[in-house]
Amino acid sequence: MRNDKLSVQSIDFAVSIVNLVKQLKEKRESIISNQIGRSGTSIGANIREAHYAHGKADFVAKLQIALKEANETEYWLELLNKTNYISNEEYENLNSACKSIRLMLISSINTAKSSKN
Repeated sequence: MRNDKLSVQSIDFAVSIVNLVKQLKEKRESIISNQIGRSGTSIGANIREAHYAHGKADFVAKLQIALKEANETEYWLELLNKTNYISNEEYENLNSACKSIRLMLISSINTAKSSKN
Protein backbone atom coordinates (compact mmCIF):
# COMPACT_ATOMS: atom_id res chain seq x y z
CA MET A 1 0.00 0.00 0.00
CA ARG A 2 1.30 3.41 -0.96
CA ASN A 3 1.23 6.17 1.62
CA ASP A 4 1.65 9.27 -0.53
CA LYS A 5 -1.21 11.75 -0.25
CA LEU A 6 -2.48 11.25 -3.80
CA SER A 7 -2.59 7.46 -3.50
CA VAL A 8 -4.30 7.57 -0.11
CA GLN A 9 -6.91 10.10 -1.20
CA SER A 10 -7.63 8.25 -4.44
CA ILE A 11 -8.24 4.92 -2.68
CA ASP A 12 -10.42 6.61 -0.06
CA PHE A 13 -12.37 8.29 -2.85
CA ALA A 14 -12.77 4.96 -4.67
CA VAL A 15 -14.22 3.43 -1.49
CA SER A 16 -16.71 6.31 -1.29
CA ILE A 17 -17.67 5.74 -4.94
CA VAL A 18 -18.17 2.01 -4.38
CA ASN A 19 -20.44 2.81 -1.43
CA LEU A 20 -22.32 5.37 -3.54
CA VAL A 21 -22.83 2.78 -6.30
CA LYS A 22 -24.28 0.38 -3.72
CA GLN A 23 -26.77 3.07 -2.64
CA LEU A 24 -27.70 3.85 -6.23
CA LYS A 25 -28.25 0.17 -7.05
CA GLU A 26 -30.61 -0.05 -4.06
CA LYS A 27 -32.58 2.80 -5.65
CA ARG A 28 -32.58 0.80 -8.90
CA GLU A 29 -30.44 3.38 -10.69
CA SER A 30 -28.06 1.53 -12.99
CA ILE A 31 -27.04 3.77 -15.89
CA ILE A 32 -25.22 6.51 -13.98
CA SER A 33 -24.09 4.16 -11.21
CA ASN A 34 -22.23 2.00 -13.73
CA GLN A 35 -20.60 5.06 -15.28
CA ILE A 36 -19.51 6.68 -12.02
CA GLY A 37 -18.38 3.31 -10.69
CA ARG A 38 -16.00 2.94 -13.61
CA SER A 39 -14.67 6.49 -13.72
CA GLY A 40 -14.48 7.02 -9.96
CA THR A 41 -12.49 3.86 -9.30
CA SER A 42 -10.33 4.27 -12.40
CA ILE A 43 -8.73 7.41 -10.96
CA GLY A 44 -6.86 5.49 -8.28
CA ALA A 45 -6.11 2.56 -10.58
CA ASN A 46 -4.33 4.85 -13.02
CA ILE A 47 -2.46 6.61 -10.23
CA ARG A 48 -1.32 3.19 -9.00
CA GLU A 49 -0.24 2.22 -12.52
CA ALA A 50 1.76 5.46 -12.82
CA HIS A 51 3.99 4.34 -9.95
CA TYR A 52 5.31 1.55 -12.20
CA ALA A 53 5.49 3.53 -15.42
CA HIS A 54 8.09 2.75 -18.09
CA GLY A 55 9.50 6.25 -18.00
CA LYS A 56 8.44 9.84 -17.60
CA ALA A 57 6.18 9.92 -20.66
CA ASP A 58 4.30 6.82 -19.49
CA PHE A 59 4.06 8.27 -15.96
CA VAL A 60 2.56 11.52 -17.27
CA ALA A 61 0.19 9.62 -19.58
CA LYS A 62 -1.18 7.55 -16.69
CA LEU A 63 -1.71 10.64 -14.56
CA GLN A 64 -3.43 12.38 -17.49
CA ILE A 65 -5.82 9.44 -17.81
CA ALA A 66 -6.53 9.69 -14.08
CA LEU A 67 -7.21 13.41 -14.54
CA LYS A 68 -9.69 12.72 -17.35
CA GLU A 69 -11.43 10.14 -15.18
CA ALA A 70 -11.65 12.65 -12.31
CA ASN A 71 -13.20 15.20 -14.64
CA GLU A 72 -15.72 12.62 -15.86
CA THR A 73 -16.53 11.64 -12.28
CA GLU A 74 -17.26 15.27 -11.41
CA TYR A 75 -19.75 15.32 -14.30
CA TRP A 76 -21.55 12.20 -13.03
CA LEU A 77 -21.65 13.62 -9.50
CA GLU A 78 -23.23 16.81 -10.78
CA LEU A 79 -25.78 14.83 -12.77
CA LEU A 80 -26.64 12.68 -9.74
CA ASN A 81 -27.15 15.81 -7.69
CA LYS A 82 -29.30 17.54 -10.31
CA THR A 83 -31.48 14.44 -10.64
CA ASN A 84 -31.86 14.20 -6.85
CA TYR A 85 -30.16 10.83 -6.50
CA ILE A 86 -27.73 12.37 -4.02
CA SER A 87 -28.23 15.25 -1.61
CA ASN A 88 -26.47 18.59 -1.89
CA GLU A 89 -24.37 17.66 1.14
CA GLU A 90 -23.29 14.32 -0.31
CA TYR A 91 -22.55 16.02 -3.63
CA GLU A 92 -20.44 18.71 -1.97
CA ASN A 93 -18.43 16.13 0.02
CA LEU A 94 -17.75 13.84 -2.93
CA ASN A 95 -17.12 16.67 -5.37
CA SER A 96 -14.70 18.35 -2.96
CA ALA A 97 -12.74 15.11 -2.59
CA CYS A 98 -12.67 14.63 -6.35
CA LYS A 99 -11.61 18.21 -6.96
CA SER A 100 -8.78 17.85 -4.43
CA ILE A 101 -7.49 14.78 -6.28
CA ARG A 102 -7.84 16.58 -9.61
CA LEU A 103 -5.77 19.53 -8.36
CA MET A 104 -3.05 17.20 -7.04
CA LEU A 105 -3.00 15.41 -10.39
CA ILE A 106 -2.60 18.69 -12.27
CA SER A 107 0.26 19.68 -9.99
CA SER A 108 1.94 16.27 -10.35
CA ILE A 109 1.60 16.34 -14.14
CA ASN A 110 3.03 19.86 -14.35
CA THR A 111 5.93 18.94 -12.05
CA ALA A 112 6.72 15.79 -14.02
CA LYS A 113 6.60 17.64 -17.33
CA SER A 114 8.92 20.40 -16.10
CA SER A 115 11.49 18.11 -14.47
CA LYS A 116 14.57 17.25 -16.50
CA ASN A 117 14.92 13.64 -15.35
